[in-house]
This record gives sequence, C-alpha cells and structure tokens, in this order.
Amino acid sequence: MRFFPRPILLAVLIAVSTASGAMASRPAKRVAPSEPSVPDSLRGRSGQLRAAVLLPAASDSEATDLGSDADPRQPRMPALWSMADSGTGGLFHFIELIPFAEKQDGRVGAYAVGRFPGERRNSRHREWGVPQGFIALTPEMLSLPVSSHLTLGDFASLRDQRDVWPRALVLDLRLVDKLELILAALRDSGHVAPRLKVLSGFRTPSVTLRNARTASAPDSRHQYGDAADVIVDANGDGRMDDLNRDGRVDLNDARYLVRIVLAVEAAYPDLIGGIGVYRATGAAGPFVHVDARGERARWGVQ
Repeated sequence: MRFFPRPILLAVLIAVSTASGAMASRPAKRVAPSEPSVPDSLRGRSGQLRAAVLLPAASDSEATDLGSDADPRQPRMPALWSMADSGTGGLFHFIELIPFAEKQDGRVGAYAVGRFPGERRNSRHREWGVPQGFIALTPEMLSLPVSSHLTLGDFASLRDQRDVWPRALVLDLRLVDKLELILAALRDSGHVAPRLKVLSGFRTPSVTLRNARTASAPDSRHQYGDAADVIVDANGDGRMDDLNRDGRVDLNDARYLVRIVLAVEAAYPDLIGGIGVYRATGAAGPFVHVDARGERARWGVQ
C-alpha cells in the first residue's frame, strides 16, 4: 500500500488549496471551500482513485487525546480530510489510519481482529508480515468513495460483530486501482458500463481461521486488504453476467474475466498478483479472486 506521511499531505493541501481552512479537524470532515485539482499522482494508474491513506504523525498529541470521558475500549477516531476536486467535480478524501501498534490482545478497540500471519511466525516476504494500519470504519463511512466505482463498504466485512463500531478495515488502494483498470478493460472489450461486485474483500485473521473454507488458506491475502473475490454484475442482480454471451452463466464467464485481468497485469506489471477461479458456491455464480500482492500466483486458471 502507498502511505503518505503527514508532511506530504499538508504539502498537497497547501499546494492545491487557496483557502486557509482546507484541513479538517478531528474527527469531523470539512470540505475545502475552493475547488482545487488533486494531483494526478494521487489518482492511481487508472486515474479513478478518489482517496489516499496516510499514517498519523507520532508526535501529534491530538491523535492520542481521547478526552477524559473516552471509552478505552474504543480506538481513537483518526482524521478524515475531504477536498472539492475540480478535476472530477467530486470530492477527494485523505483517510488517516490507526497505527498497527494500537492493536492490543488481538483487538482494535472493541473490534476483534486476531493475529496476522506475520505475528504468528516469521514471514517469507515483507508484504506478508502485518499491515501498517487500520481504517476506523463507521456506518457513515460505508458509502465513502475510494474510487469512481467503489466505496469503503464494498470491501468491509459486515457479517461478524455486527453491533461493534467502529470496525477495523485494512484496504490497499493498489487493489482498488487494479479493479478500476479491470472495469476499464471490460468496457474496452464491449461490456458497456459493467458493475464489478465485490463478494468478499477484507477478512480479519480471526474470521479466516474460524471459517472451514478459508482456514485452508491461513496466509490469505484478504487479511491484508489487497484481495477481492469479484463478479461482473452490470444489472445489479447479484449474479455473474454472461460475459461470453453464450446464453448461460458458468465457468467460461469467469475465465473470460480472467483474460481481462491477465491483460491488465500485462499492461501494469507493478499491479501483478494472484488470480483464482472458483465454481459457483451460491446465487452469485462462479467468481474470480483478484489480488495485488506484488508477485504472480495462479490457481484454478486454465
């Protein structure tokens, strides 16, 4: 994941805003009254990213000041900066992370996360260690766009601990960038304005090890926020579309999507990762695993 230290964020805000009140105070969100243009470097390879993440400054006393009435079981609420962006006509968001070091006894605040593979044993690769931080996800933030076609809620795990908020979310924006490139490639192949539905995004280590199916992959990239199980769902019916237009939905449609993903990886080798094909396990039909782990991995692909 590409992280932006606080000084870089401040430099960007100062450079693109002519208003003195461009920065938001914690935890409220404030929009810059002017309409600057966010630098293209923040929009990803797809040009469609609408958010960036950053680590808090270690010396920021405000970051650790919860107040005398704060619940010690709850993580502090990091800042969220939102800026009007003349380049898109919408908003661009800067999301401050909760540092990984604030995870205690397998929890971020009251939200149970578990232990990442890098905590359980030595990791063979630096990217397989532990994430650098967590997004503090509230119900209001589920609809926050991280790209032109995807929101934070698309990647959130909402099936467990349903009454616990804020939740801890790990999301690598390289994955979001890659999914937007896949959408663009689908449109280029003749599928007009397809909708990419994320069936499963971030999964905590505790959920990964507890589920009989996912426990067989204890190093799953879903734990690191750079993996998603997806289908193409242009009409929003929750099912994989008939991508090859043969009148039925089957593994051949998943393989069609795989060819699109392979083309994206060939064009953008810095976003290479895992690709896996799965048979239908529910109403959604067959689906494809896509990740941006930084090295090639394939399974179920013919």
